[in-house]
Amino acid sequence: MALKAPQKSLKAWTKQKWRTKSGKPSTQGPKATGERYLPEKAIKALSKEEYAATTRAKRKATRAGKQVAKQPKKIQAKTKRYRKMK
Repeated sequence: MALKAPQKSLKAWTKQKWRTKSGKPSTQGPKATGERYLPEKAIKALSKEEYAATTRAKRKATRAGKQVAKQPKKIQAKTKRYRKMK
């Protein structure tokens, strides 16, 4: 039986190594860092300043009670290729 598009997307997403730069949880537990989760390759492609900027945006949105935090435009464009499902 062929997989539907959402199933294919989820399967591809789980194959990517999504993590925070520190390797610690972002929002769960006492050692939560508030960092942005990204594919490992995307994290490596960002400079320290870029990763810090996207993490600041995530923390600001979290403090405001939002579940989803938009990335800064330049960083969004840079990480887009690493989030694509193949």
